[in-house]
Amino acid sequence: MKKRLLAWLLFIIPLSALAAPPAILRIDAKAPMAETYQAVSSALEEARFWVVFEADLGATMAGFAERWGEDLNRNALDGIRSIVVCNVWYANQVSNADPDLLALCPLRVNLVEKDGVTRVLFARPTVIAAGSPGIAVVQEIEDEISAALRAAVAAAEGR
Repeated sequence: MKKRLLAWLLFIIPLSALAAPPAILRIDAKAPMAETYQAVSSALEEARFWVVFEADLGATMAGFAERWGEDLNRNALDGIRSIVVCNVWYANQVSNADPDLLALCPLRVNLVEKDGVTRVLFARPTVIAAGSPGIAVVQEIEDEISAALRAAVAAAEGR
């Protein structure tokens, strides 16, 4: 009995390390960063979440290679990019429901590439909005962005 339990724990623990925390939506695209990034950007704008800022964090970090030495990119990531988006109509709806939730605006989607696979990451705003009178509108926002990200990954993978 103890051997079975130990075997089960040895199997399940590594799997749990691969899963994103529940507060983060993670979608892996079997496509390089350039294709995935373009698909994500287009899908978000098609969903009326306008890109207000883009940052190539990986390139910025690379500029600190000399200063950071061995601490630079220990996971050997091939790219890190961020897309900051906003939908002003939703911002208005959030401000009407709970002005404190404007701390969520604008929202951010990050992309991380390693070995030709791009991980799309989105911090779920409903986790922050839990218990707020604005939860319904924030749930709608999260659903819209999540659907756009899933569509973008499918497009980047050629599905």
